[in-house]
Amino acid sequence: MTSSQLNRFAAATAFAALTTFAVRPAHAQKQAGGAKLDDPTIVAIFDVANTWDIQTGMLAEKKGSTKVVRDFGAMLVRDHTNVRQQGRDLAKKLSVTPTPPKDFAMTKDHDAAMKKLRGLSGKEFDKAFLQNEVDYHKAVINAMTTTLLPALQNAEVKDLVTKVAPAFAAHEAAAQNLLDKGE
Repeated sequence: MTSSQLNRFAAATAFAALTTFAVRPAHAQKQAGGAKLDDPTIVAIFDVANTWDIQTGMLAEKKGSTKVVRDFGAMLVRDHTNVRQQGRDLAKKLSVTPTPPKDFAMTKDHDAAMKKLRGLSGKEFDKAFLQNEVDYHKAVINAMTTTLLPALQNAEVKDLVTKVAPAFAAHEAAAQNLLDKGE
């Protein structure tokens, strides 16, 4: 798989992971046996999205060929660990048990993308990682604004997602900036 194919795959994976159950009308979800897009499901998707970016950030900390890429990976780990914990703390406070979508096959896709990134090195890794981050954050932001936020019922969960949205946009912009500079 080329870096370009990997980037498209990672973006599609992120978008699909966040919207698999969100984009179908409720009656179609029930007919297909899929999970309803409710607050516990959204909290679980939010948790998974952060976990996946922690994993890619950790990989960049180890494999980045420049200090800038390694530092960006470390920032992703720090920021997404913090946001994930905020989500978990809020879920606990509200007695919401995050419920991942049934048959969340996107986990396998994420694992495959990580395997491909692990197989790259040097500038090839850096470029693929940064493009992945641009695409991933763009997909997450799109899913949050068009699907997840409108479906959230709990005001505190909605407030948390709204509060962290600028950080997702900042990560996307930072990755694009590094990519444009050829880091």
